[in-house]
Amino acid sequence: MMTTIPDASPELSTVDVSVVIPVYGSEATLRPLVERIVQVLSSGGWTFEVVCVDDDSPDGVWGVLEQLCHAYGDRLVAIRLMRNFGQHNATMCGLRAARGQVVVTMDDDLQHRPEDLPRLLAHLETTGLDVVYGTYERKAHSTFRNLGSRVLNAVFRRLFGVGVSFSAFRSIRRQAVRSIISYDLNYTFIDGLLAWSTTRIGATEVGHDPRSVGRSGYGFATLLALAMNLVTNFSLVPLQIASLVGVLAAVAGLAGGAVIVTLYLLGGITVPGFASTITAVFVLGGLQLLALGTIGEYLGRLHLNFNRKPQFLVRETRGALGPTTFDDPSAGPSEDGPGRSPSAG
Repeated sequence: MMTTIPDASPELSTVDVSVVIPVYGSEATLRPLVERIVQVLSSGGWTFEVVCVDDDSPDGVWGVLEQLCHAYGDRLVAIRLMRNFGQHNATMCGLRAARGQVVVTMDDDLQHRPEDLPRLLAHLETTGLDVVYGTYERKAHSTFRNLGSRVLNAVFRRLFGVGVSFSAFRSIRRQAVRSIISYDLNYTFIDGLLAWSTTRIGATEVGHDPRSVGRSGYGFATLLALAMNLVTNFSLVPLQIASLVGVLAAVAGLAGGAVIVTLYLLGGITVPGFASTITAVFVLGGLQLLALGTIGEYLGRLHLNFNRKPQFLVRETRGALGPTTFDDPSAGPSEDGPGRSPSAG
């Protein structure tokens, strides 16, 4: 398995909590976010580290991370990727580097409150769960963004039989982290991997603040694409639907043919016109193309996985991992389907 980030073994897990943050376009929010995290975890008595993964951000994020590494020393790990690989892949990179017995993931835009970290950690400890999601009574997003999130969560709950909604604000036990970081293929979806690994998944309510700077790259269309990625990467439902539609179309065709033969034998009927013929051709042709497209989607994913398209490639690191630059362009494990748009935060 090719990777530039060594998997954190139990022997290296020397802190209580690792906070993993994929970073993109958050030059204005990153410093106050890290400061609040450090303040909250320090006051709680935990040993901790903050792992920030720069997903090839176009702004001055890396400069801010270098300053924070100088200020906080071994409490901060900064990893810079060679290009934009998407939020889930950047998070996977951070999970590989994290040393904590519990790993918390969160966004970089200050919509997730660092002050809710103790709530996530306490719920994980008292319930014995492997994963605890921070869920929201009300999300400070646009109407279409919230609609897309509901669709994606509905697909997730239906597909995995999980009774909670997922979010990027999650606390994960070391054992569950270890179970998913071995995945080095394309189309990474961390929540699907976690649901594959354990059924001990719960949630606790946390706050969700309005976005103060910039705008999210996760619109309604992007979330629908993520839902498609989730379904095709973790189930055979689209292929099963295509098969079912094919069976229904064949049954409808046989039934229609039987009706026509019966009417002809009972008294004769006129030959149907071109309109009905063309309609049938278009409908059946569309169904065939839909089925072929679904099969092609699965074959395309197999092709990318076979060719080992990299999950992420690390350019350099700072902080607890040391000022390391990686020069091997082949090192690194796969891109999530829709990825993270250039405007995502």
